Amino acid sequence: MLNPKKIWFCSLAVALGAGALAFSQPSATVPAKKAPFTAQDWAALRSAGAIAVSPQGVILYLVTYGADHGPTHREWWTIAADGSHAVKLDLPDGFSPMGFTLDGQSLYGSWKANQLTQFGIFPLHDNKAAAVPSTVVFLPRGILSASPSPDGKRFAMVADPRPPDPLDDVRHVQEPDESSIYVVNADGTGGQWWCSDLKYVSGSATVGGGPDAIAWNAAGDALAALSQLPRIGNHDVGSFIDVCDAKGTHHVTDVANSVSGIAWSGDGHQLLFLSTSSQVLTPEHVFTVEAGGGTAHDRTPDLDGTAVALKSDVHGHIWVLTNKGVRNEVDEFENGALKPVYNWPDGVIAGLPVSSQYAGAGDQLAITVADPTHSRNVAVPGPSGLLRITHEGDAQVANFDLGAVRVVQWKSKEGTALEGIATFPAGYEEGKKYRFLVLPHGGPEANDELAFDPLSRIIAGLGYVVIQPEYRGSTGYGAAFLASIYQHFGDRAYDDVDSATDFAIAQGWADPARLAIFGWSAGGFMTSWTVTQTGRYKAAVEGAGITDWAPFLWTSDISQIDYDARWTDEDPDAFSKFSAVDFASRVTTPLLILHGEADQRVPTFQGTEFFQILAARKKTVRMVTYPGSPHFPVLWEQRLNVMKEIADWLDRYNQ
Repeated sequence: MLNPKKIWFCSLAVALGAGALAFSQPSATVPAKKAPFTAQDWAALRSAGAIAVSPQGVILYLVTYGADHGPTHREWWTIAADGSHAVKLDLPDGFSPMGFTLDGQSLYGSWKANQLTQFGIFPLHDNKAAAVPSTVVFLPRGILSASPSPDGKRFAMVADPRPPDPLDDVRHVQEPDESSIYVVNADGTGGQWWCSDLKYVSGSATVGGGPDAIAWNAAGDALAALSQLPRIGNHDVGSFIDVCDAKGTHHVTDVANSVSGIAWSGDGHQLLFLSTSSQVLTPEHVFTVEAGGGTAHDRTPDLDGTAVALKSDVHGHIWVLTNKGVRNEVDEFENGALKPVYNWPDGVIAGLPVSSQYAGAGDQLAITVADPTHSRNVAVPGPSGLLRITHEGDAQVANFDLGAVRVVQWKSKEGTALEGIATFPAGYEEGKKYRFLVLPHGGPEANDELAFDPLSRIIAGLGYVVIQPEYRGSTGYGAAFLASIYQHFGDRAYDDVDSATDFAIAQGWADPARLAIFGWSAGGFMTSWTVTQTGRYKAAVEGAGITDWAPFLWTSDISQIDYDARWTDEDPDAFSKFSAVDFASRVTTPLLILHGEADQRVPTFQGTEFFQILAARKKTVRMVTYPGSPHFPVLWEQRLNVMKEIADWLDRYNQ
């Protein structure tokens, strides 16, 4: 599942020592009194992320920030690699650029037209784009992604080839989504569907340099394509890799598991991707297969972290983003092994590097970085490491009174070595016991990163010590740690999360009489499950959590059998075992349930069912739903209300 609380933040100098991030004392010119970080500060906070690099080395980046109402605001900027000439672009409404054209004078990307996301190219003149595109491609159901060939002569798009459903406003047919490959000349002419037998090319994430489901070869005349079995109509997970050109499809290999990212080796003889041999279907190792066909092989079987993203560039580099606990690094896969290249010492790298997509262009990279005292910003390689060239949010953060953030380690009762991130309130005093909240992350195959986490900061601003535990099933700790969650989310992962509370009490940070728990998505499951297992927490907040496993596995919008692949109708007791709805009578902790009414990842009935049972049993429970909201609210008035509901609940029941 998604981890909706991953948002990064910005400012202040930090030094890493004794496992803690120490903050410098304010100078005499800085006001002595600063304010705690609040939900309103989160809404106003600006951050930046690298999107693309032109052939001339100009960097395109996206600045985002919220408001009191409405969706997140987006501004598109360009900047020189030395940090000079930062310019805000004036782009037409509905246009979201993905990259530059070959001449660097136009932007290509998605353009909203007739309620569909289509492909458009908009020329730039004096930092202002033309009002209408110079090139536009209309496809029956719009596009999912677009990628230029290295010679700049073509664009390949992943799109649904089917004609629109004329009754779509009347009813929706439950059937697998389709996605195929459409290739068009750079001027929009000569478009045709390539490899029409490929119906389930994976959805892709191109904005910001994310891994795609297709990859051009160096010659620009063929594509590697990643497809996966559709969720509807299949119980098992399977992936397929093909080479596609104008003549047809050449099948390369089948993978009986999940796959993400696809890339050509520098010599064009192999294809690389991420996959796993585990029952937990999270791609985590680098695999290769001969481009002519054959069996795929795991090239990183002893990886002590988790490879979470992979892509190549036009210079033949294979970039891999690798989680190492709550930190991470960008590695290059070279000569059959991963070689560390870039890291952000006091934080994390937020995504793969972006560079020009055209052969013959320079090798300028742009990388998004974040840390506990800075929002996301853009950095470039320098003589002694990465150098940050944007400073969004710095002036805002200077006004906040922020406590220390520490990376902490402990062992669970059964001896499992664990790690987490502890966030302290401003003015924290050693030896004093504070209100405490444990904040398990979503995923669950994800992790908390050493970045500015707004939820932790907001709760710490209420006077809490907060720990984000990296329980078994988290990425960054190797394959065995990740796989140990399979069929054991409700015992192993629960024990790990609860042991974080034991650790905080043992350190003297947490008042054992004032403990709370809050989580969203998979963290919401952990909250709902925890209150059926123990009464030690005085207040609990569950956001969009799984409470009834058997129906969840079949009604979520993505395959969820990475938790448990048994058939629910053949072994229903196996899924009842960790379903909070079947243990509601045990709950004694006041529980707040928050859920989006349009949530398809964890359907809203999961929260409603648990709420109704608890209310009927006269438990202390409140449920708040958000109209139109998906898995986590996108409107800022709803996000702000989420934080108000949490703060009010904690103030009422965990004083």
